[in-house]
Amino acid sequence: MTRLIRALLLLLALACPASAWAEAQYRLLVLAIPNKYHYEYIPIARDSLEHLARLHDFDLTYTNDPKVFEGDLQRYAAVMFLNTPGEELNPAQRQNFESYMRGGGNAIVVHRALIMPPGNWPWYEKLVGRSFVNHPMLQTGVVTAADPGFPATFGLPSRWIWSDEYYVLTNPHGIRIEPVLRVDETSYDPTRIWPGQVAKPMGDHPVAWYHRFEKGRVFVTTLGHSGEAYREPQYLAHLMGGIYWAATGLGQQR
Repeated sequence: MTRLIRALLLLLALACPASAWAEAQYRLLVLAIPNKYHYEYIPIARDSLEHLARLHDFDLTYTNDPKVFEGDLQRYAAVMFLNTPGEELNPAQRQNFESYMRGGGNAIVVHRALIMPPGNWPWYEKLVGRSFVNHPMLQTGVVTAADPGFPATFGLPSRWIWSDEYYVLTNPHGIRIEPVLRVDETSYDPTRIWPGQVAKPMGDHPVAWYHRFEKGRVFVTTLGHSGEAYREPQYLAHLMGGIYWAATGLGQQR
């Protein structure tokens, strides 16, 4: 009888994939809603993030429906706003997300997701840590590692040629952030913008950062305008480093 049980267990093990026996390290929720300037990235980013989830053994929920914010967010180690700003959430969904962060939840904010109409949701602006002013035309510049001990820099060179919209930012809420990447403003033209608009150099110009907000971790990258970025290995390494730190709090070198 014992031999029969062992044989059945062996057959069951062979019939089931290894993933059925293993529990993923954590769960990540990604909200990606198409908008006027960002829509072509969605299938590319989904495919790449699903690949990262398989490679790094985490569960991924990828959705364009903000109703997910009406459910239990505590099951997710981190929530990513992927080119999707907080203004997409209704008051009840916003309140639920605030409760999630106050309960120790974590957030990742990517590119367009940090742009909020002034005064629309000040709490979210504080979570992001900086507010959007405008951006010069998409240009090639040199991005530098401000914090080589942070996981979102590990896959990047110390000076990285990258093409993006280098957002001009302000800090109306006086939030302290820890820069991860900066852009060298001498490597592109910070004033090159559309007629009728004015863009000025920032001087100290962070393009990715982290900080702690409420009881959670927040990672923000302003990079990621082009759909092709989500196929690019170095950009994905940058994004994965932010995901890893936000979800686990690990990997940071002091």
